[in-house]
Amino acid sequence: MPVVRLPDGSERKFNKPVTVAEVAADIGAGLARAALAGKVNGKLVDVSFLIEADSEISVVTDKDREGLEIIRHSTAHLLAHAVKELFPDAQVTIGPVIEDGFYYDFSFKRPFTPQDLEAIEKRMAEIARRDIPVKRQIMPRDQAVAFFKNMGEHYKAEIIAAIPGGEQISLYGQDNFIDLCRGPHVPSTGKLKVFKLMRVAGAYWRGDSKNEMLQRIYGTAWAKKEEQDAYLHRLEEAEKRDHRKLGKQLNLFHAQEEAPGMVFWHPRGWMIYQIVEQYMRGIFRDNGYQEVCSPQILDRSLWEKSGHWEMFREHMFTTHSESRDYAVKPMNCPGHVQIFNQGLKSYRDLPLRLAEFGSCHRNEPSGTLHGLMRVRAFTQDDAHIFCTEDQILPEVAQFISLLQKAYADFGFTEIIYRLSTRPLKRVGADESWDKAEKALDTALHSAHVTFTTHAGEGAFYGPKVDFSLKDCLGRIWQCGTIQVDFSMPGRLGAGYIAEDSSRQVPVMLHRAILGSMERFIGIILEHHAGALPLWLAPVQLMVMNISEGQAHYAQAVTEDLRKSGFRAECDLRNEKITYKIREHSLQKLPYQVIVGDKEVAAQRVAVRTRSGQDLGQMSLQAFIERLQSEIFQRGGAA
Repeated sequence: MPVVRLPDGSERKFNKPVTVAEVAADIGAGLARAALAGKVNGKLVDVSFLIEADSEISVVTDKDREGLEIIRHSTAHLLAHAVKELFPDAQVTIGPVIEDGFYYDFSFKRPFTPQDLEAIEKRMAEIARRDIPVKRQIMPRDQAVAFFKNMGEHYKAEIIAAIPGGEQISLYGQDNFIDLCRGPHVPSTGKLKVFKLMRVAGAYWRGDSKNEMLQRIYGTAWAKKEEQDAYLHRLEEAEKRDHRKLGKQLNLFHAQEEAPGMVFWHPRGWMIYQIVEQYMRGIFRDNGYQEVCSPQILDRSLWEKSGHWEMFREHMFTTHSESRDYAVKPMNCPGHVQIFNQGLKSYRDLPLRLAEFGSCHRNEPSGTLHGLMRVRAFTQDDAHIFCTEDQILPEVAQFISLLQKAYADFGFTEIIYRLSTRPLKRVGADESWDKAEKALDTALHSAHVTFTTHAGEGAFYGPKVDFSLKDCLGRIWQCGTIQVDFSMPGRLGAGYIAEDSSRQVPVMLHRAILGSMERFIGIILEHHAGALPLWLAPVQLMVMNISEGQAHYAQAVTEDLRKSGFRAECDLRNEKITYKIREHSLQKLPYQVIVGDKEVAAQRVAVRTRSGQDLGQMSLQAFIERLQSEIFQRGGAA
C-alpha cells in the first residue's frame, strides 16, 4: 500500500502499486490529460512507471522545463519514425535534445532536399494525429544488438555494442518504429502538436572526420503554438541582425579564405573597435590597472611550465626557429607572470593589476568559425590581478561593479551570474579554496545580484564567476569572467615578500569584461541591429547640402562639429537630397544634418534622427549640446 507525497506536502494512499498516470488521474482529470511524465523521488520516469513503495512524486506537464525537454526528445523520435516510413532505406543514428529543439542524424544514399523536409514534417503531423501509444521495453544488451542488426540498423547496433555486457537496454516503440533511448517519453504521439523542421546539415558519425558524413535534420518543438511563433520571430529578427550581413551592409569588416578566422577591419569597423578599446582603456586607467604588452610568440618551455602545452597544445599555432620550438600565444597569462617576476615584490605592491589588449591566436576547427563570434585571431580586454588571499574579496567586488557599469553603457542591463566551485581534481589547499569560494560568494551577495552555484564546475586551479549578458532577443552571451588561480603563479616562479619577511606565492585573478573584442563587437552589432548608440557610432552624423549654393556652409558646419569632438562627415554630391537621405539612412547613422538656403540665411541647421524624426531647425550650438548630453548618458540608442 504505497503512500505518495505530492509537492504541496499532501499525501495519498493506495491499496496497490499505482502508475504515475493513475496518481495523476486520482488528483484530477485535467492533470491526467496534461501528464507527460513523472518525477519519482527526484528521477524522471514515464507515466507508465509503477510506484510500489512510499515515494515523493510530482507529475510533469508541458508547463515544466522537464516537460518541454520530453516533448522535444519525443519529437526527435517522431522525426525518425516519419523518415523511416517515407525512406525505409535510411538508417537512424542519434537524436538528442538541444537548445530550443532537437536533431536527428541519418545515413541515407542521397541528400535530403527541402521538398523532403516538407514531406517529413507532414508525415510527422500524420503520425502525431494517430495518437499512437509510446511503450517502453527492456532488452538484454546482446539481444538488442542482434535485434537492430536484423532490422538493418547498423549504427544503433554499434551504439549498443559499446555498452558494457550484461546491461539491460531501454527501448521505446510507437507502432512499428522502435528506438534505443533512456527516456522518458510522452505517453502517446498525440501529445506532440507543435513542431517544425528547420534545416539539414552534415555531421560526421561520432563527430570524427574519418567516419561517414551523415545528414543531420534540425527541428524545434514547443508546448504551445504561440511559443513556437515567438521563437520563429526571434529567428527572423536574428537573421536580420546577423552581424556578418551588417558588416557588409555598413562596410565594417570582411573575412576571406586566405585568412580563415581572421578579420579584415574596414575604416568604419576599425573606428568602432578603437572606440570600444579606448572606453575599456579608460576603465583600466581609472581603476588602478597598469597597461602592459607581452610578446606574441613564446618558447615552448614556458608553455610547458604553465601547463598549456599539455592541456591546450592542439589549439596552439606553433613555429620553429634555430632548433627551438615556439607557440603563438593563445592567452596572455604566462606573459603577465613574467612581467610580475621582474624585480622584487613586496606585500605593499599588492594588489598589482596588469592589463593588456592582448592579441591571441587559437587554432579553432574551420567548421566552427563564425564571423566575429568564433575566430582564430582575437584580442582580449585581459587583465591579471596579483594579490593576497585576503584581497580576493575586495578585488572581485570592485570588478563586478566595473563590469555592471560597462555592460550598461553598451546597452545591456540584464546580466546572468554563475559561480563555479571546486572540482574533484584540483590544485591548492582546501583552506585556500574555502577562502576563495567564500570571497566570490560574498562579493556576489554584496552586489545584491541573483546567481546560481554550480558545484564541481570550477577550473582545476581555482573557483570562478562567469558573467553572461542577455541581448534584446533574449539570447545569452557569456562574456566576462573572474577566475581565482592558485596554480600558475607558483608554476612560473612568482613570489612576493610578505609582512613577516617570508616568501609567499601570490594569488592570480584572471579577469575580462568583454572577453574577445571581436566577439563583443559582433554582439553589440546584433543587439543594436547595426544602429549603434551615438557614442559608439563610427560616423555620428552626416551633413548634407540641398544644392551647390550651400556647399561652403555645409563644410563649415562639418568642421565646427569635428572641432567639438564629433565624428562628422559631409556629403556635397550633386544628388537629390531625398537620395542622400535614403542612402545614409541605410547606413544607420544617428543623425542627418540638412542645410538649404533657409538654414544658411538663419545660420541654423535642420536635423533628422535615425528613426526619421524631423527635429526641425536649431542653432548649431543647441545641436551640439543635444549631442553632448546624449553621449554623456551612453547606454541608450539614438
